[in-house]
Amino acid sequence: MNLAARIDHTLLRPDCTEAQIRQLCQEAAAHGFASACVPPCYVALAAALLEGSRTAVCTVIGFPLGYATSLVKFREAEVALADGARELDLVLNISALKSGHVARVQAEVQDLADLAHVHDALLKVIIETALLDAAEVELACGLCAAAGADHVKTSTGFASRGASPDDVRLMRRVLPAAVKIKAAGGIRTRAAALALVAAGADRIGSSNSLTLIADDETLPA
Repeated sequence: MNLAARIDHTLLRPDCTEAQIRQLCQEAAAHGFASACVPPCYVALAAALLEGSRTAVCTVIGFPLGYATSLVKFREAEVALADGARELDLVLNISALKSGHVARVQAEVQDLADLAHVHDALLKVIIETALLDAAEVELACGLCAAAGADHVKTSTGFASRGASPDDVRLMRRVLPAAVKIKAAGGIRTRAAALALVAAGADRIGSSNSLTLIADDETLPA
């Protein structure tokens, strides 16, 4: 199996430049990465650059803190989809989850999942595992699955830590088989990426993608 095809080649730094986004898209297409994950303001550019390639355009919604209102997130997603995004990485409202507003959080995810699916797009929900205990991870995964999310994602990369194999194993244990897992945050080596895939990750989000595909070792079964 091809590791590059599992990678979301990512550049979400606040100081990124248009030239860097152009380079990211060129690399993503050249290496056959699953997607190029770019800030919302660059979605239209990325869509133009990646037109005709196998690489999808991915962007983030409610990033990186997740506590924007549902209406703002929905409108942000509408604009991103109109600009050409085909994968949306939505930050869960962690504050609402921890406050016990589970139905509200699930409704928000379901609204965004329904919107994405109308546009033949994927919704990945970032639950920010660094901020959750095991019970909260299970709760977040359950509501994401019930709401129709396509993937549950570990991290934004902006918290105290990123993905760990333990996070992924827990998520894989509680999620239905149809819901995939994206591991992201702090994945800087091929060995780290392979460990996350072995734990159950279907996608890897990384800004170090070229390092991760430096050789063509076969992925673990």
